[in-house]
Amino acid sequence: MSWFTNFLTSSIGQKFVMSLTGLFLILFLAIHLIGNLQLMNDDNGVAFNLYTYFMTHNPLIKIVSYVLYISILVHAIQGWLLWAKNRAARGSQRYAVQKVRSTKGTSAFASTRMGALGTIIFVFIMVHLYQFWLQLKLDALPYVEIEGQKYKDMYWMVAQTYENAGFVAFYVISMIVIAFHMWHGFQSAFQTLGLEHEKYTPAVKFIGKVYSVVVPALFALIPVWMFLKG
Repeated sequence: MSWFTNFLTSSIGQKFVMSLTGLFLILFLAIHLIGNLQLMNDDNGVAFNLYTYFMTHNPLIKIVSYVLYISILVHAIQGWLLWAKNRAARGSQRYAVQKVRSTKGTSAFASTRMGALGTIIFVFIMVHLYQFWLQLKLDALPYVEIEGQKYKDMYWMVAQTYENAGFVAFYVISMIVIAFHMWHGFQSAFQTLGLEHEKYTPAVKFIGKVYSVVVPALFALIPVWMFLKG
């Protein structure tokens, strides 16, 4: 097992783990978005509360959620370790990074600031979990009756939060940061995993860029829409 440990602690191994966890988190965002779009239904939160109940009571979803929490921590820790190694790189390497930064626009901007962008995203996730997930787990929510059965009113909590213009702005800015982070991370993950192909790589890069813009934009739309509606 020493070779495996050595691999995981090497720069290549860390990038490999970063890529796998990153792609998993990117996929999770799409699934999470589908659920959050229920907030835009004109049904006083019925669909969203039913979705929340399903997500917190399905055994398979619970297992996936633990994988999600571990992936977030591993991705963040590995990202910080790689950032520290890059920061300690020699002057010639710094010069090369600066040269790339000046020639490749948006992609270079994201790639040279992945550590900072990732830290902002991690802070956002912690705030997000505290405001919603923790309140749900602590049973700090009122109950609402749907078809004769009582459910925790998660919709009420979300609606209350999105009445605050400051938090809506924080959420939208965080989505912009996530978009930049994924813009570079999506194609970088495929490259690290050795999945590049002369025929398919251009399509993968295009899909990654579209995904990196559309998914965060839809996430940002939800709090803005609820704020304006309220």
